[in-house]
Amino acid sequence: MDVKNILIWCVIGILAGWLASFVIGGGGLIRYLLTGLIGAFVGGFLFSLVGVNVNVGNAFVNQVIVAAVGAIVVVLLARALA
Repeated sequence: MDVKNILIWCVIGILAGWLASFVIGGGGLIRYLLTGLIGAFVGGFLFSLVGVNVNVGNAFVNQVIVAAVGAIVVVLLARALA
């Protein structure tokens, strides 16, 4: 994995975390990044488990949507457990 891929993952994570905090509340750059990156894994798992394929015409936007949905699920689960 090269630096470009890592930076793209970070951008996707930050955008997804920001979208999740916009929907649910809370924030901070580090929190956006962490919830977005964890949300990317959770969202990818949930979407593949259900068999849903997100296709809005742009692969980057597709990944941000899946990661944001996963981040929202992660934040809701964390709040429910706390």
